[in-house]
Amino acid sequence: MELILKEDVVNLGYKNDIVNVKSGYGRNYLIPTGKAVIASPSAKKMLAEELKQRAHKLEKIKNEAVELAAKMEGVSLTIATKVSATGTIFGSVNNIQIAEGLAEKGFNIDRKIITVKGNVKEVGNYTAVVRLHKEVSVEIPFEVVAE
Repeated sequence: MELILKEDVVNLGYKNDIVNVKSGYGRNYLIPTGKAVIASPSAKKMLAEELKQRAHKLEKIKNEAVELAAKMEGVSLTIATKVSATGTIFGSVNNIQIAEGLAEKGFNIDRKIITVKGNVKEVGNYTAVVRLHKEVSVEIPFEVVAE
């Protein structure tokens, strides 16, 4: 089933992308929640016209994302958490703690665009990826230390 996304959907695509999904996923989730519409020929023509008109705005948004990525390039975080005697974390470190750490550094980043590689269950050095734009992402190194 071919659909046009109306908003960013994690692990599927970005707004205004044309994607192929299984018909059940499209009919039962994406279309009823307003995240997508069926990609009919007329909808594709409307999308093409809209993208042509918004090309300038999209370029500006991408440039802002590139500038923010350049500012975030040298940032590294240290996250303090409760640790057992063996060095294992109680719970885990996830994108919420990364977003809070970036907010302390002056970067107001939505936690939904932050992806932590692997499970962070022990003290050590890890990497998180911040997807600022569909073509721009930044890797943020962070260290988990005992509180």
